[in-house]
Amino acid sequence: MKFLNEDEELNPIISAVNLVDVFLVIIAALLISIAQNPLSVFSTEDVTVIKNPGQENMQMIVKQGKEIKQYKASGEIGSGEGMRAGVAYKMADGSFVYVPEDKDTPVSGSEVKP
Repeated sequence: MKFLNEDEELNPIISAVNLVDVFLVIIAALLISIAQNPLSVFSTEDVTVIKNPGQENMQMIVKQGKEIKQYKASGEIGSGEGMRAGVAYKMADGSFVYVPEDKDTPVSGSEVKP
C-alpha cells in the first residue's frame, strides 16, 4: 500500500508523458501548416508565387496540378524579335484600352486622340 501513497511529483514517468504530449501538439501544428501551404503537393489548386518582385533576384514559382516550375529573372529588360500587334491607349479615367491591328489597316498617329 506504500505505492498508493507515493507522491506524484517524484515519479519520472509523469514528466515523460508530459513531454510526449508537447511533441504531439508540435507535430499537429506542423502538419496543419504543411497542409495549408499553397505550394503543397496535396493541394489541387493552380498557384503562382512571385518572390522578390522587381528586384534582380526575382523568382516566379508556378504550380499546375502536381508539376512545379521555377523561373528566375535574368535582370535584363525584355527584348527580342517580333512585330507590332496593336496599340494601347490610356483613357481619362486611368483605364487602358487595347486595339488590335489588322495587317490591312494602316497605322497613323491621328486616328485616336486620347
